[in-house]
Amino acid sequence: MTVLLKGGTGRCAAFPQHPAIEQSYVLEGSFYDHDGICRAGQFVWRQPGSLHETRSDEGSLLLAVYRKPNVFYGTAGFCKAP
Repeated sequence: MTVLLKGGTGRCAAFPQHPAIEQSYVLEGSFYDHDGICRAGQFVWRQPGSLHETRSDEGSLLLAVYRKPNVFYGTAGFCKAP
């Protein structure tokens, strides 16, 4: 599955688990998690089974490739603002 993901200012995705490899290329803006920040023009990938909370203060537009859909645990994919 290949998708364009647009997240507004203050976006937060709460702890998705990636059952298979996830690959993301940042087209606009930036996002960050416990591993660091990924800005426009940068690429990041997640190992199968990885779990993280992603935030974006300025918003972002990503081209993301998933082999399997993410799994969200009890949050419907959203988290509270900081």
